[in-house]
Amino acid sequence: MMSDRLEQLQEFLKDSPQDPFLKYAMATEYLKLGNQEEALKGYLDLVTNHSDYVGTYYHLGKLYEKMTLVEEARDIYQKGIVITQKKRNMHALGELRGALNLLDGEDEDEY
Repeated sequence: MMSDRLEQLQEFLKDSPQDPFLKYAMATEYLKLGNQEEALKGYLDLVTNHSDYVGTYYHLGKLYEKMTLVEEARDIYQKGIVITQKKRNMHALGELRGALNLLDGEDEDEY
């Protein structure tokens, strides 16, 4: 079943098919609806075609973790860390480092 929000986002994408925010919102909506496959496709499209859209890396990493794809999660967190450092997005950088530390079983407070 498609949500009203998903239908709205698809309509918006018809007018702006390369808008990374709309693509991100769609992927996130698919995830909320439990459609991991479509969410994954959306996040992978963002990483491929809008690599500087930093919000993608955290959510894609968490999706990989949920799918028990630990190495893929680690890799995407590390790629996101590089991007956020370049963009000087300290908030996203902190989130990605925290997620990577949790994945690796390290306590953030140890540093």
